[in-house]
Parts: sequence; C-alpha cells; structure tokens
Amino acid sequence: MAEPERWQVSTDAAEVYESCFVPAIFGAWAGPVADAAGIRRGDKALDVGCGTGVLAREALRRAGQEGQVVGLDLNEGMLAVAARTKIEWRRGDAASLPFEDASFDVVVSQFALMYFPDRTVSLREMWRALAPGGRLAVASWAPIDHARGYQILVDIAARQCGREPADVLAAPFVLGDQSELAKLYADSGISGAKVTLHEGSIRFPSVAEFIRIEVKGSPLADMLSDDAMQALAAESEDALVEFVVPSGAIVMPMDAHIVTAGKG
Repeated sequence: MAEPERWQVSTDAAEVYESCFVPAIFGAWAGPVADAAGIRRGDKALDVGCGTGVLAREALRRAGQEGQVVGLDLNEGMLAVAARTKIEWRRGDAASLPFEDASFDVVVSQFALMYFPDRTVSLREMWRALAPGGRLAVASWAPIDHARGYQILVDIAARQCGREPADVLAAPFVLGDQSELAKLYADSGISGAKVTLHEGSIRFPSVAEFIRIEVKGSPLADMLSDDAMQALAAESEDALVEFVVPSGAIVMPMDAHIVTAGKG
C-alpha cells in the first residue's frame, strides 16, 4: 500500500477523516481553492476526488440553489460519509469521468491528484469536462520540507514501523516539486496553468491525537497494531515538542500549491 494511488480507506476511517482531518487540515483549504476557481452563483461545478465532500460543500454554498455541484470519488467509504449532505455524489474514476465534454463551468480538486494512478489522463479528463470559458483549480501539497513536522514523523515511522508505513505518510507530498507539477499540467494539454504557493498550517488537539488520527484515518489503520501506534506516539511526543502551543495543541506549517487554468 506504499504507492500513492492505493491510498484507500474504509468507512470507519472515512468517519475519522471527516470528523478529525477535515477540521484539522482540509476545511481551511476549501475557501482558497474555491476562491482560486472563482466559483460564483449559478455555476455548475465538479469536485474530482471529493473525499467526504468539504470542498463540494463550499462550492455549493457559493453556487447557491441556482447552481449545481457534483462530487466524484472512487472510494465508497468516503462517499458513504459524504452522502449525508444533499449534493449529487457519484462513484467514478478520475481517469474516466462519467460526464460529457464541456459539462461544467468549474472543475476543482483538493489534495487528491497525488493519489490518482494516471495523473496525466485524470487532468485531461478534468479539462475535457470543463466548458469553454470555464475555470480549473487543483490543490496539491508543497514539498515535505514545507511541512517539517511530517518529515519528522516520516523519519520516526521508518524507524519504529518500517518503510511501508513511512511511505504512506510521505505519499501526500509526491507532487511537491513546482517545476515537475507545471510540466505535468503541460503534458496533460492544459496550457497556461499557473502554479501558486499558498502558506498554511494544521492544528490537532495534542501530539497523541495527531498520531491517533493519522493512523485511524488513513491506510495505516490496517497496517499498524495498537502497540506500533503507541511506539510512534511515544517518540513523537518529544520529537514534535517544538510545535506544541501553550494550550497543548500542536500547530505545524503545511503549505500547498494551487494550480489554476482558464479554458478559452
């Protein structure tokens, strides 16, 4: 399960994702991605790799009742949690979108591209589904050195748990190189794509909760025993102390690239 494209979770893990990861990490990015896409009232928008739907919900808030939002994901566990909101949810593959050409005014995707098996084809599909005059906005994480807490955690995991769990933790950062990211879009036939670095941070109630959520809300849930998770947490308590604020919460930097393009 080390390969990024095999990052799939159960419904239980998706529950943890929605209740813990979304407020700690992903919720704060829905606004900036929606801003970058220029989502406005009446738009028809597609969220590719929607997960439990945090970006799709923000898109619907902006598009309003006059608009339409579709959220697509391959993972049934994520969609089961997402389905609690009245948005059109579709199970499907980003590399073969089940929509006609030029179906949407806006296509967005937040922190999913790095997990797609064929990123070039997936981007081509997003571009195909976008109508002339439409806007694309896709977020992916910046290099792991812009998320030093995660680099520390990856190093601990390699020592305590082995290479495969460490690779799972490092997988979100595989598209961090800005020049390689720009080339990916050019190779996908998306001309004029603009890559912009946005600073961000993540916040968890404590180091122990950070480790618990990282394990229980990801493929690590099926890879690590409780003892292994405790060993990971024990070493992390000391290694991540520099990020602990007076309240006991842990706040760490974590930047992202948002790539935008307009279809002529």
